[in-house]
Amino acid sequence: MVSLRKRTQAPNPDSPKSGSRKRSKSMRREELESESEEDYSDLSCEKCGSGHRPAELLLCDKCDLGFHLFCLRPILVAVPKGRWFCPSCSNQKNLTNFPLVQTKIVDFFRIRRCSQSAEKPGPDCRKRRKRTTCLVVSKKRRKLLPFNPCEDPNRRLEQMASLATALTATGAEFSNELTYVAGMAPRSANRAALEKDGMQVLPKDDAETLNLCKNMMERGEWPPLMVVLDPKEGFTVEADKPIRDLTIITEYVGDVDFLKNRENDHGDSMMTLLTVTNPSKNLVICPDKRSNIARFINGINNHTPEGKKKRNVKCVRFDVNGECRVLLIASRDIRKGERLYYDYNGYENEYPTEHFV
Repeated sequence: MVSLRKRTQAPNPDSPKSGSRKRSKSMRREELESESEEDYSDLSCEKCGSGHRPAELLLCDKCDLGFHLFCLRPILVAVPKGRWFCPSCSNQKNLTNFPLVQTKIVDFFRIRRCSQSAEKPGPDCRKRRKRTTCLVVSKKRRKLLPFNPCEDPNRRLEQMASLATALTATGAEFSNELTYVAGMAPRSANRAALEKDGMQVLPKDDAETLNLCKNMMERGEWPPLMVVLDPKEGFTVEADKPIRDLTIITEYVGDVDFLKNRENDHGDSMMTLLTVTNPSKNLVICPDKRSNIARFINGINNHTPEGKKKRNVKCVRFDVNGECRVLLIASRDIRKGERLYYDYNGYENEYPTEHFV
């Protein structure tokens, strides 16, 4: 199991660089140094009216009103970088939906154009697959399952458009693979053998299932998932048809970088990829610029029994051909319309989820 690897604690309010007391207005250095805590002693959250937990209070850089990170909707899990404006001052535009136009969607996701015969396997092919699956029921180990795309091509376009809308709104482009960018960690650094506690190897048949899922997506046979915008949770993911236990939901992807390069990064979606004895070699996945639907699957509040009951996806790291990969897999049968959640703290217990809804 893995978790998001993130420095989410708000800076110490006594620190002159405190992000929880953001003061980005133009002030002379001597004025900042002479500013006393009494200036904020009566600061309270505009949402809940409380001044408790001052380290988690943000000040709007325009109106100077305060807001708890966890009272904002959607909740902020970390103090934002740079200037921050409250909902009233941000003048946020309404979400622009991605055009439901096949050519635009095909181009956005770089769908491989192929013949009709290649898109749908014939009856004989499906029959052979079914017989192959039935032959292994006697084995104790349960195999991973490929997702089952919707048969309606128009519905698949709607699913893809919902993801394109979310990626566009967050300034990211679509990628369905780990990416290695110059100036970050090289691909040679991603060696599963370096994992200090060892890493389970993805069996050959499960690796073939993963490749099948990737190939289906390249052909536009999309997993039955819809990205929706919730006023409390932000972008989140719903099952658009029933999903069976042990179905591969998606791979967690993004730019691979050394954790040491991201110590002061305020992105809220970094994922642990590799933990080694030498901490300077630890790797994380950073989906802020390139990502897929995994970025929008939310975490549970693992501080409450109700939150833990919502978990229906597990996050597992595997050794795949010598490299570390992170898969999101259904941990039980998921109903149509049910939202997907997993435990951000399944591995390291350092992500603050106590205010998750």
